[in-house]
Amino acid sequence: MDHSTSLLRLIFLALGAALVLLVVRSALHLPRGIDTPTTSLLDAAAAAGSSSCTRFAPWGCRQGGRTKPKPKPPSHETDVPRHPLDPLTVGEINRARELLRAHPPFASSPSSLFVHSLALDEPEKAAVLAWRKGADPLPPRRAVAVVRFRGEASVLAVDLAGGAVAPLPVPASGYPTMTMDEQVSLCSAPLADPAFNATVRRRGVRLSDVACLPISLGWYGPTEENRRLIKVQCFSAEGTANFYMRPIEGLTVLVDMDTGEVIHISDRGAGIPIPAAANTDYRYAGHMQEEGDPAAASNGAGLGFQKVRAPSMEPAASGPGVELVDGHTVRWGGWELHLKADARAGMVVSRARVQDPRTGARREVLYKGMASELFVPYMDPSEAWYFKTYMDAGEYGFGLQAMPLVPLNDCPRHARYLDGVFAAADGRPYVRENMICVFERYAGDVAWRHSESPITGMDIRESRPKVTLVARMVASVANYDYIVDWEFQMDGLIRIKVGLSGILMVKGTAYSHLNQARDNEDMHGTLLSENVIGVIHDHFVTFRLDMDVDGADNSFVRVDMARQETGPGESPRRSYLKATRRVARSEKEAQVRLMLYEPAEFHVVNPAKKTRVGNPVGYKIVPAGTAASLLDPEDPPQKRGAFTNNQIWVTPYNKSEEWAGGLFVYQSKGEDTLATWADRDRPIENRDLVLWYTLGFHHIPCQEDFPIMPTVSSGFDLKPVNFFESNPILKQRPTKEEDLPVCAAATSA
Repeated sequence: MDHSTSLLRLIFLALGAALVLLVVRSALHLPRGIDTPTTSLLDAAAAAGSSSCTRFAPWGCRQGGRTKPKPKPPSHETDVPRHPLDPLTVGEINRARELLRAHPPFASSPSSLFVHSLALDEPEKAAVLAWRKGADPLPPRRAVAVVRFRGEASVLAVDLAGGAVAPLPVPASGYPTMTMDEQVSLCSAPLADPAFNATVRRRGVRLSDVACLPISLGWYGPTEENRRLIKVQCFSAEGTANFYMRPIEGLTVLVDMDTGEVIHISDRGAGIPIPAAANTDYRYAGHMQEEGDPAAASNGAGLGFQKVRAPSMEPAASGPGVELVDGHTVRWGGWELHLKADARAGMVVSRARVQDPRTGARREVLYKGMASELFVPYMDPSEAWYFKTYMDAGEYGFGLQAMPLVPLNDCPRHARYLDGVFAAADGRPYVRENMICVFERYAGDVAWRHSESPITGMDIRESRPKVTLVARMVASVANYDYIVDWEFQMDGLIRIKVGLSGILMVKGTAYSHLNQARDNEDMHGTLLSENVIGVIHDHFVTFRLDMDVDGADNSFVRVDMARQETGPGESPRRSYLKATRRVARSEKEAQVRLMLYEPAEFHVVNPAKKTRVGNPVGYKIVPAGTAASLLDPEDPPQKRGAFTNNQIWVTPYNKSEEWAGGLFVYQSKGEDTLATWADRDRPIENRDLVLWYTLGFHHIPCQEDFPIMPTVSSGFDLKPVNFFESNPILKQRPTKEEDLPVCAAATSA
């Protein structure tokens, strides 16, 4: 290595160390009073002089000096829990950290203790349901911690008041969710290896332009056991912020996660060029500057789509209709629910209750709902791609990847925001600002209407606007952005929707035009631009829905629809549709694979509660567009993702069965999944039930997905079925002119 190159690397690494500290202080926002030096992996990387910001973890950085000063965010230092399900506060996380570091054997070397998860150990359901605000004290506050100490994982219950720390069962295989500190430091691990650096140079990429990502490797046999491993792949960030579109194709580095040692380097991409940076930038100002029209960056150009602006969606003069009580309880339109951020699930909705218009009482619908796991397998069996079968919640942390929402664009002007408070690898708390937003939405839809035809002689025109409540979070899991909405309607319907946006994970190719490909060649994707293939992949999001429809004891009813033939002389009709109801007695009877030509409805009912005409009260799950996994059930990724074998599962409530892929997903074999639990075929009739629904997407990329994808969405509904005695919004009043906000023009000076 020549002296000039050595000097360049020294300068680059020194700058990187400073940028690491910037990431910790600004991107994570440490509460005041705890922003002190730590012994986390992130700090260790900084001390070693490795860069982990602009090049190696670009998503962790902010552009300095380009934005107006923002109001100082709340520190959350003085927060106290006010509800049994409130997340751990800053003070409680600090208390748990103290107890863990003092617990043997961790006390012998606290710096060797790494916290992978620290969350509220929620009280038993009975205690939560019995609690009354103002009348009862909060149930005892406890935390559950997943830690690693000198290479060994532990799961621990922490009594925050009494100080006791007790062990809990540890899964047979797999490792805990990666910490953010690890994910950042692993991006720079390959650059400590001379062989890797030489390989990068041979591919024509400057080391100062390298950006790398840590990629979970799944599980493919005994050779990958007894050691935490990860694969790192890299890109060229030269000339673009969208480095994902410039892969150093075929270059894969196997790294020991605990030591940072490079174990193996595979380079199968010789001869594949790095795609050009041209036309890859997706940033508005940068794109307008490329067009050479400075005015366009501020005023918009003349094309139709560039003239459209989002409506202000201003609330009424009395203020927004969303009531946020004690930081986590949301009241709106007859609904009351508890909302919080979670490092693994992202957003958790609990105690969702809706007001009965006849009695005024709030009735139970959903005890707890959340995204339990995501499974994202890519469909390329080649050496550099076969292992890309991500479990985004269990491996990376869906909530850990949630970034602050962008006001006016992610959420309307009148939105209310909730922060997330999480624990870093050293156990210290940090705040993820504006992680969840809550707002009223009116999109011009109709809640109900009817107009009478002139033939009746009645002049009737009745219509009501549909206004809904939305709770939203967005997780940016490296390249992909997941927009998760929980939408509550005044008629009792809950709509859960997932939007996919962000940037494709692409493959480099020698082809610049399809005429260069062989006839019937399987490229495993679509040629999107010169030297860029968008690889086919799936997205599966499995939701855990702890239904408590008018009480905890519910039953699952399948309502099959089939053609019924009429008898001779019975009717001029030859056939009609007949509905047959069947109550599932055990788990296997409740497993559902959706089929278009074998339609059915799927109800969760309370057999002990009836309407005045005798129907059991209930809710039904209404699937929208979805997809099923087509992988071989014995394929190792599908074994780990076996929770996607069905679209619907029903299990008896078990507090420990929360994560569809298992508690420890990383490098797990798939022996602790929803499919394993449901194989016990436990009784579920008239029991406390958990409904699981998997929302799926098949994604064959197209050129419109380049360089960034327009959002595509799908979801499902939880809809009342005989829950109310009649239309619950029958008495909703129509909107009048005087209900509209009055906007006065500002007086010019």
